[in-house]
Amino acid sequence: MNSRVPDPEDVDATFAAIVADLRAEGVGLIDDDVEAERAPARPEPAEPEKPAEPEKPAAEASWRGGGTPWEDTVLGDDPAGSGDDEHYVPPEPPPLPRPGKGAFVVLLFFVVGLLLLIVPGVIGVSTTVATPLGILALATAIALLLLRVKQGPPDGDGAQV
Repeated sequence: MNSRVPDPEDVDATFAAIVADLRAEGVGLIDDDVEAERAPARPEPAEPEKPAEPEKPAAEASWRGGGTPWEDTVLGDDPAGSGDDEHYVPPEPPPLPRPGKGAFVVLLFFVVGLLLLIVPGVIGVSTTVATPLGILALATAIALLLLRVKQGPPDGDGAQV
């Protein structure tokens, strides 16, 4: 630790002393900084000058050092050259299953519950009676939907997608 102890009331001096101690131990320095502090400074050898290359026009500039111009890389044909004969065509999806009687019952409870809550006058019921009945109808619809959900492992032993 540092032999000079700053006044505890001087927060800036205390912080500076802590940081100086940590820097002396090498905490918080990047590897290059640590090597630079430990190794003596030596001049770097000067690199020989490269001959100036003529600049290419923008249209002839290659993309990432390749021989293909940028426009051909981005806007050109498919480099793999795949034709329509190799294009993947997914199979037709299976038809949607027909809704059962249970689905119609759930839909009926749901619609009646919404009507009782939103516009009870259409059915001819007062608001004080329609609100609890509407909530009960919506709760019944949700309960029936949850009971219709399949529980347990999926059928078959194959991979699932």
